[in-house]
Amino acid sequence: MLVILGILAAIVVPKFSGRTEQARETAAKTQIAGFSTALDAFEVDTGGYPKGSEGLMDLVQAPREATGWKGPYMKDMPMDPWGRPYVYVCPGRNNQSSYDISSLGADGRESEDDVTNWSKAK
Repeated sequence: MLVILGILAAIVVPKFSGRTEQARETAAKTQIAGFSTALDAFEVDTGGYPKGSEGLMDLVQAPREATGWKGPYMKDMPMDPWGRPYVYVCPGRNNQSSYDISSLGADGRESEDDVTNWSKAK
């Protein structure tokens, strides 16, 4: 009986752990889409996207220099599904006319597992 449980665990556990990572990636994509909606509303109201690496906080709290701010555009500032802040750059390196936003993924560094608002070349 114990052997059967061990075999079942060896089959099932890896499948669920892979699904957990997939669920986190999906959650990050959903949060990035939410940021995009809020950032577009901010841009419509103020005439531009928030600047700098701390620009996402402008969606929650009115920046000193913005005129026309009608937020808050988000209730709070979520962390990515791995517990780290999202990376925001404006103007973007990949989206030069707007912004880049990304999660550094499971490994916490720039790599292939990042979830971004731009298409990555493979």
